[in-house]
Amino acid sequence: MTKNEWNNVEAEKIIAGFTGLKGGLMEALHGLQENFGYVDDAALPLLAEAFNLSNAEVYGVRSYYHDFRKNPAGRHIIKICQAESCQAMGSRALTDHARRILGLEMGQTNASGTYTLEPVYCLGNCAISPNVMIDDKTYGRVDADRFDQILNEVEAENV
Repeated sequence: MTKNEWNNVEAEKIIAGFTGLKGGLMEALHGLQENFGYVDDAALPLLAEAFNLSNAEVYGVRSYYHDFRKNPAGRHIIKICQAESCQAMGSRALTDHARRILGLEMGQTNASGTYTLEPVYCLGNCAISPNVMIDDKTYGRVDADRFDQILNEVEAENV
């Protein structure tokens, strides 16, 4: 899950592909996130100029939507559902366990750049709560032991 290093020239090309679209700002943000893995602060004036908006307006959109990262994420993004169904089935204890073994708080990436831990507020899999998503793959009925097993499998795939 490696992304490209931030590059304003490449960012401008991505943004230019969306300037003629209604709602193009959102599409451009998604394009930047897809290409780089995050939306750097350097993109804000580029987006503002391209869409005839203020830097503050662009910043407001990027910061409102939690999936737009301001910094590069780890190679593996771990999302733990914090919605009511998952909470009722143990996601708080699971979150505490994940934070403890990864040494991360929600929203942080470890120093090696291996893992980013993020909250998510519904994965649409409530019938088999609690749920975890790792690298766009969803796992249901995850407890601490299953989380450790899944993490070991992810690590083994990258050896």
